[in-house]
Amino acid sequence: MSTHPFDKAIALQHSDIRVGHFTGATSPDYWNMVGPFGGATAAIALQAVLRHPDLLGTPIALTVNFAAALEAGPFDVQATAVRTNRSTQHWTVQITQGNAGGMPNMTTTATVVTAARRDTWGASDMPMPEAPNPETVERLSIGPSGVAWLDRYEMRPFSGGIPAKWDDSLHHSESRLWLRDAQARPLDFCSLAAMSDTFYPRVWLRRAKHVPAGTVSITTYFHAGPAQLAEVGTGYLLGRAVGQQFFNGFFDQTAHLWSEKGTLLATSNQIVYYKE
Repeated sequence: MSTHPFDKAIALQHSDIRVGHFTGATSPDYWNMVGPFGGATAAIALQAVLRHPDLLGTPIALTVNFAAALEAGPFDVQATAVRTNRSTQHWTVQITQGNAGGMPNMTTTATVVTAARRDTWGASDMPMPEAPNPETVERLSIGPSGVAWLDRYEMRPFSGGIPAKWDDSLHHSESRLWLRDAQARPLDFCSLAAMSDTFYPRVWLRRAKHVPAGTVSITTYFHAGPAQLAEVGTGYLLGRAVGQQFFNGFFDQTAHLWSEKGTLLATSNQIVYYKE
Protein backbone atom coordinates (compact mmCIF):
# COMPACT_ATOMS: atom_id res chain seq x y z
CA MET A 1 0.00 0.00 0.00
CA SER A 2 1.22 3.51 -0.80
CA THR A 3 2.06 5.86 2.07
CA HIS A 4 -0.47 8.60 2.82
CA PRO A 5 0.75 12.09 1.78
CA PHE A 6 0.53 13.28 5.38
CA ASP A 7 2.73 10.44 6.62
CA LYS A 8 5.26 11.30 3.94
CA ALA A 9 5.17 14.96 4.98
CA ILE A 10 5.91 14.25 8.65
CA ALA A 11 8.31 11.35 8.10
CA LEU A 12 11.43 11.63 10.28
CA GLN A 13 14.62 9.60 10.42
CA HIS A 14 16.40 9.31 13.77
CA SER A 15 20.02 10.31 13.28
CA ASP A 16 23.05 9.01 15.17
CA ILE A 17 24.17 12.51 16.21
CA ARG A 18 22.31 12.45 19.53
CA VAL A 19 19.13 11.07 21.09
CA GLY A 20 16.10 12.99 19.87
CA HIS A 21 17.80 14.33 16.74
CA PHE A 22 15.84 13.67 13.54
CA THR A 23 16.08 14.64 9.89
CA GLY A 24 13.26 15.18 7.44
CA ALA A 25 12.32 17.05 4.29
CA THR A 26 9.49 19.40 3.33
CA SER A 27 6.65 18.04 1.22
CA PRO A 28 5.21 19.81 -1.84
CA ASP A 29 1.86 18.19 -1.00
CA TYR A 30 1.49 20.48 2.04
CA TRP A 31 2.96 23.65 0.57
CA ASN A 32 1.44 27.00 1.48
CA MET A 33 2.19 30.35 -0.17
CA VAL A 34 5.75 30.89 1.12
CA GLY A 35 6.54 27.63 2.88
CA PRO A 36 4.94 24.52 4.32
CA PHE A 37 1.42 24.66 5.77
CA GLY A 38 1.83 25.58 9.45
CA GLY A 39 -0.23 22.62 10.59
CA ALA A 40 2.19 20.24 8.90
CA THR A 41 5.12 21.96 10.62
CA ALA A 42 3.34 21.65 13.97
CA ALA A 43 2.76 17.95 13.28
CA ILE A 44 6.48 17.48 12.55
CA ALA A 45 7.40 19.03 15.90
CA LEU A 46 4.94 16.74 17.68
CA GLN A 47 6.11 13.72 15.70
CA ALA A 48 9.67 14.23 16.95
CA VAL A 49 8.43 13.93 20.54
CA LEU A 50 6.21 10.95 19.79
CA ARG A 51 9.16 9.17 18.14
CA HIS A 52 11.52 9.87 21.07
CA PRO A 53 12.57 6.71 22.95
CA ASP A 54 12.04 8.41 26.35
CA LEU A 55 8.42 9.43 25.70
CA LEU A 56 6.02 9.35 28.65
CA GLY A 57 2.29 9.24 27.97
CA THR A 58 0.38 11.10 25.26
CA PRO A 59 0.24 14.78 24.23
CA ILE A 60 -1.86 17.24 26.20
CA ALA A 61 -0.38 20.54 24.92
CA LEU A 62 1.61 21.72 21.91
CA THR A 63 2.87 25.26 21.30
CA VAL A 64 4.61 26.06 18.01
CA ASN A 65 6.34 29.38 17.28
CA PHE A 66 7.02 30.12 13.62
CA ALA A 67 10.22 32.18 13.64
CA ALA A 68 10.75 31.85 9.88
CA ALA A 69 9.25 29.87 7.01
CA LEU A 70 10.87 26.56 6.20
CA GLU A 71 12.35 26.51 2.72
CA ALA A 72 11.88 23.59 0.37
CA GLY A 73 14.34 20.84 1.22
CA PRO A 74 15.84 18.98 4.18
CA PHE A 75 15.65 20.09 7.80
CA ASP A 76 16.78 18.94 11.26
CA VAL A 77 14.62 18.48 14.36
CA GLN A 78 15.84 18.20 17.94
CA ALA A 79 13.40 17.05 20.63
CA THR A 80 14.62 17.27 24.22
CA ALA A 81 12.88 16.12 27.40
CA VAL A 82 13.73 18.94 29.81
CA ARG A 83 11.76 17.60 32.78
CA THR A 84 10.04 14.30 33.55
CA ASN A 85 7.69 14.04 36.52
CA ARG A 86 5.56 11.12 37.67
CA SER A 87 2.63 12.07 35.42
CA THR A 88 3.89 14.79 33.06
CA GLN A 89 6.83 15.30 30.75
CA HIS A 90 8.00 18.64 29.35
CA TRP A 91 9.73 18.96 25.98
CA THR A 92 11.43 21.55 23.82
CA VAL A 93 11.66 21.13 20.05
CA GLN A 94 13.76 23.05 17.54
CA ILE A 95 13.58 22.83 13.74
CA THR A 96 16.57 24.17 11.80
CA GLN A 97 17.78 24.34 8.20
CA GLY A 98 21.24 24.99 6.88
CA ASN A 99 21.76 28.46 5.42
CA ALA A 100 23.88 29.35 2.39
CA GLY A 101 27.00 29.05 4.53
CA GLY A 102 26.01 25.69 5.94
CA MET A 103 25.24 27.04 9.40
CA PRO A 104 21.95 26.01 11.09
CA ASN A 105 19.17 28.56 10.73
CA MET A 106 16.41 28.39 13.36
CA THR A 107 12.95 28.32 11.75
CA THR A 108 10.66 26.86 14.40
CA THR A 109 10.62 26.42 18.16
CA ALA A 110 8.05 24.40 20.07
CA THR A 111 7.16 23.11 23.50
CA VAL A 112 5.20 19.94 24.13
CA VAL A 113 3.70 18.55 27.31
CA THR A 114 2.84 14.86 27.45
CA ALA A 115 1.13 13.07 30.33
CA ALA A 116 0.25 9.66 31.64
CA ARG A 117 -3.50 10.17 32.00
CA ARG A 118 -5.44 8.48 34.81
CA ASP A 119 -9.10 7.43 34.82
CA THR A 120 -10.96 10.25 36.58
CA TRP A 121 -14.25 12.10 36.52
CA GLY A 122 -14.73 14.16 33.36
CA ALA A 123 -17.25 16.48 31.68
CA SER A 124 -17.44 19.04 28.90
CA ASP A 125 -18.68 22.60 29.23
CA MET A 126 -18.24 23.20 25.50
CA PRO A 127 -20.97 21.19 23.74
CA MET A 128 -20.79 20.66 20.00
CA PRO A 129 -22.90 23.20 18.10
CA GLU A 130 -25.83 22.05 16.04
CA ALA A 131 -24.76 21.19 12.52
CA PRO A 132 -26.26 19.73 9.34
CA ASN A 133 -25.28 16.25 8.23
CA PRO A 134 -21.85 16.55 6.56
CA GLU A 135 -23.03 14.79 3.39
CA THR A 136 -25.64 17.54 2.90
CA VAL A 137 -23.03 20.34 2.94
CA GLU A 138 -21.26 21.28 -0.28
CA ARG A 139 -17.54 20.63 -0.30
CA LEU A 140 -15.34 23.71 -0.50
CA SER A 141 -13.72 24.15 -3.90
CA ILE A 142 -11.08 26.86 -4.23
CA GLY A 143 -9.94 26.12 -7.78
CA PRO A 144 -6.35 26.66 -8.92
CA SER A 145 -4.65 28.57 -6.12
CA GLY A 146 -1.05 27.39 -5.94
CA VAL A 147 -1.66 26.42 -2.30
CA ALA A 148 -1.24 22.66 -2.36
CA TRP A 149 -2.23 21.87 1.24
CA LEU A 150 -5.85 22.91 0.64
CA ASP A 151 -6.25 19.89 -1.64
CA ARG A 152 -5.20 17.58 1.19
CA TYR A 153 -8.38 18.27 3.17
CA GLU A 154 -12.08 17.84 2.57
CA MET A 155 -13.75 20.93 4.01
CA ARG A 156 -17.50 21.46 4.09
CA PRO A 157 -18.25 24.92 5.56
CA PHE A 158 -21.87 25.64 6.48
CA SER A 159 -21.32 29.09 8.00
CA GLY A 160 -18.59 31.69 7.79
CA GLY A 161 -17.08 30.55 4.50
CA ILE A 162 -14.43 32.52 2.66
CA PRO A 163 -16.02 35.84 1.60
CA ALA A 164 -17.58 35.74 -1.85
CA LYS A 165 -16.73 39.43 -2.29
CA TRP A 166 -13.72 41.30 -0.91
CA ASP A 167 -15.68 44.51 -0.41
CA ASP A 168 -14.47 45.65 3.03
CA SER A 169 -17.87 44.85 4.55
CA LEU A 170 -17.96 43.90 8.22
CA HIS A 171 -18.98 40.43 9.40
CA HIS A 172 -18.79 38.25 12.49
CA SER A 173 -15.58 36.22 12.39
CA GLU A 174 -17.01 32.79 13.24
CA SER A 175 -16.79 29.84 10.83
CA ARG A 176 -18.20 26.33 11.21
CA LEU A 177 -17.37 23.42 8.96
CA TRP A 178 -16.99 19.67 8.63
CA LEU A 179 -13.40 18.56 8.06
CA ARG A 180 -11.35 15.44 7.34
CA ASP A 181 -8.40 14.26 5.26
CA ALA A 182 -9.26 14.26 1.55
CA GLN A 183 -7.54 10.89 1.23
CA ALA A 184 -8.87 8.69 4.00
CA ARG A 185 -6.51 8.37 6.97
CA PRO A 186 -7.31 7.37 10.59
CA LEU A 187 -7.08 10.31 12.96
CA ASP A 188 -4.10 10.49 15.31
CA PHE A 189 -2.44 13.18 17.42
CA CYS A 190 -0.28 14.51 14.58
CA SER A 191 -3.17 14.88 12.14
CA LEU A 192 -5.32 16.44 14.89
CA ALA A 193 -2.55 18.99 15.52
CA ALA A 194 -2.44 19.81 11.81
CA MET A 195 -6.22 20.15 11.52
CA SER A 196 -6.21 22.65 14.38
CA ASP A 197 -4.49 25.05 11.96
CA THR A 198 -6.72 24.59 8.91
CA PHE A 199 -8.88 27.67 9.57
CA TYR A 200 -8.13 30.67 7.38
CA PRO A 201 -7.23 34.01 9.05
CA ARG A 202 -10.27 35.45 10.82
CA VAL A 203 -9.41 38.98 9.72
CA TRP A 204 -10.38 38.01 6.17
CA LEU A 205 -13.92 37.17 7.26
CA ARG A 206 -14.25 39.96 9.83
CA ARG A 207 -13.46 42.66 7.25
CA ALA A 208 -13.99 40.91 3.90
CA LYS A 209 -10.53 42.19 3.03
CA HIS A 210 -7.74 39.95 1.74
CA VAL A 211 -4.84 41.36 3.74
CA PRO A 212 -1.52 39.49 4.11
CA ALA A 213 -1.63 37.40 7.30
CA GLY A 214 0.31 34.56 8.89
CA THR A 215 0.39 32.61 12.15
CA VAL A 216 3.13 33.61 14.58
CA SER A 217 2.36 31.13 17.36
CA ILE A 218 -0.28 28.43 17.90
CA THR A 219 -1.11 26.40 20.98
CA THR A 220 -3.21 23.25 20.75
CA TYR A 221 -4.67 21.38 23.70
CA PHE A 222 -5.59 17.73 23.29
CA HIS A 223 -8.68 16.59 25.20
CA ALA A 224 -8.82 12.96 24.10
CA GLY A 225 -6.74 9.82 24.22
CA PRO A 226 -5.86 7.19 21.61
CA ALA A 227 -9.16 5.34 22.16
CA GLN A 228 -11.26 8.43 21.39
CA LEU A 229 -9.20 9.18 18.28
CA ALA A 230 -9.58 5.58 17.13
CA GLU A 231 -13.36 5.93 17.45
CA VAL A 232 -13.22 8.81 14.95
CA GLY A 233 -11.25 6.74 12.44
CA THR A 234 -11.56 8.39 9.04
CA GLY A 235 -14.74 10.26 9.95
CA TYR A 236 -15.46 13.97 9.94
CA LEU A 237 -14.56 16.49 12.60
CA LEU A 238 -16.76 19.49 13.29
CA GLY A 239 -14.62 22.62 13.43
CA ARG A 240 -15.45 26.05 14.81
CA ALA A 241 -13.13 29.06 14.64
CA VAL A 242 -13.64 32.67 15.73
CA GLY A 243 -11.48 35.76 16.15
CA GLN A 244 -11.26 37.47 19.51
CA GLN A 245 -9.23 40.70 19.41
CA PHE A 246 -7.76 42.59 16.45
CA PHE A 247 -5.18 45.22 17.44
CA ASN A 248 -2.25 46.99 15.77
CA GLY A 249 -1.21 44.30 13.33
CA PHE A 250 -1.99 41.18 15.35
CA PHE A 251 -5.11 39.24 16.29
CA ASP A 252 -5.90 35.96 18.02
CA GLN A 253 -8.33 33.29 16.92
CA THR A 254 -9.58 30.26 18.78
CA ALA A 255 -10.72 26.94 17.34
CA HIS A 256 -12.56 23.84 18.54
CA LEU A 257 -12.69 20.38 16.99
CA TRP A 258 -15.36 17.81 17.87
CA SER A 259 -15.96 14.26 16.66
CA GLU A 260 -19.21 13.48 14.87
CA LYS A 261 -20.44 11.95 18.16
CA GLY A 262 -19.88 15.27 19.94
CA THR A 263 -16.62 14.56 21.79
CA LEU A 264 -14.43 17.64 22.11
CA LEU A 265 -11.06 16.43 20.82
CA ALA A 266 -8.91 19.56 20.71
CA THR A 267 -8.96 23.31 21.20
CA SER A 268 -6.42 25.79 19.87
CA ASN A 269 -5.53 29.44 20.08
CA GLN A 270 -3.16 31.30 17.81
CA ILE A 271 -1.77 34.79 17.42
CA VAL A 272 -1.70 35.96 13.81
CA TYR A 273 0.15 38.82 12.11
CA TYR A 274 -1.67 40.92 9.54
CA LYS A 275 -0.36 43.74 7.35
CA GLU A 276 -2.13 46.88 6.24
